[in-house]
Amino acid sequence: MSSLIKFLLVAGMSVVAGALGFARPPNVVLIMADDMGYECLGVNGSLSYETPRLDELAAKGLRFTNAYSTPLCTPSRVQIMTGRYNVFNYEEFGYLNPNLPTFGHLMQDAGYATLIAGKWQLNGISHGPEKFEGWDDPMRPGAAGFDEWSLWQVTQPKKIAERFWDPLIEQNGDVLHAELAGTYGPDHFTEYICDFIERKRDEPFFVYYPMVLVHDPFISTPDSVDPEVTGQEAFADMMRYADKLVGRIVDKLAAENLLDDTIIILTADNGTDRKIVSQIAAREIVGGKGQTIDDGIHVPMIAYWKGRTPEGGITDQLVDFTDFKMTLADLTGTESKGPLDGVSFLPALEDRMGPEREWIFCHYDPRWGRFRSQRSAFASDGQFKVYHDGRVFAVTDDVMESEPLADAAVPADVLRQLRNALASYPDFPAEETAFGEPLLP
Repeated sequence: MSSLIKFLLVAGMSVVAGALGFARPPNVVLIMADDMGYECLGVNGSLSYETPRLDELAAKGLRFTNAYSTPLCTPSRVQIMTGRYNVFNYEEFGYLNPNLPTFGHLMQDAGYATLIAGKWQLNGISHGPEKFEGWDDPMRPGAAGFDEWSLWQVTQPKKIAERFWDPLIEQNGDVLHAELAGTYGPDHFTEYICDFIERKRDEPFFVYYPMVLVHDPFISTPDSVDPEVTGQEAFADMMRYADKLVGRIVDKLAAENLLDDTIIILTADNGTDRKIVSQIAAREIVGGKGQTIDDGIHVPMIAYWKGRTPEGGITDQLVDFTDFKMTLADLTGTESKGPLDGVSFLPALEDRMGPEREWIFCHYDPRWGRFRSQRSAFASDGQFKVYHDGRVFAVTDDVMESEPLADAAVPADVLRQLRNALASYPDFPAEETAFGEPLLP
């Protein structure tokens, strides 16, 4: 982008910012933890893990109690980046079609400097002998709307090197591995983000941080007392470290005097790993990753915009992952290249009234491993859930969805609304979509 075009975009953004009551276009730092269910945060009632920095962020900002992802990482990543439901754009696990417009493109169009750091896994390299065209393109993150990137698993599969100790990281087209021996990948990503914030402090920036924590393998962190720790105890260490890294970014924004001008949002891509058992006051929770039950899709969400988000606010407003790109479009006054399915939650961030979604929708066709047989679609208003095969559950009372309801047990207007919502999207094809076959228009 030429300096003249950049200047004109920023000038236009300043006009939009003034119209919306901002002193300057606000920065956005969007953090998405990996495999961190709603139950993992202390502020959400966890009795198993320590998350003081996230709890503090929630105490200063706004906590969403009804935010929902898809049950699995790639579908959630495709959905949050494109602002569209997976029925329209999810082609295969580990793949984001490079022709899809992302929120990175939208923020670039709005004049923002953009960065992604953390987990990529979207080039199409996770499929055994078959791979998508361009899977080995190290510049794919740049083409997806990011000026800079520091990422694990772009063109190199995890069998080559993992994301934690001695990581292999691809950064702006270069491979870093030998020089990272003895280092911890999450530290590198966080340090790169902090450096980016310092370098871009005088212009609007968008940071997308899809964390590699707290996904397995469950191993030690730099703060672990036992370097050989594994399993449940290692997961607790990883939760503490993820919390610490979020705090490090918040502290950097404060040091650069940018908290007044930055929206920080924390969420997660899906429920907790099934090997992890967590405790809240009401019950013991076995991680629900990969499943469409509440424990597989109910994720934490905290937003903090100093001086704008209601301090210590709690909202039960429904949010799903299509809403993030719509919110960014609303924030910047930028038109998306292509349709969007979401509802902006910007009014909630500013503590004002605005449109809210009445239901969430999920089209889940994982196309990966043991989850391949778990295709399903549903619509839910947060209390009742209707599946594409006709099953209905009262999810607030039946968290594990063990007892389907008769239609007569559900308010007729609620049932009609959810079934109409479900019917407004295409159903599954009779046969499973072949590898690489184009999706619905």
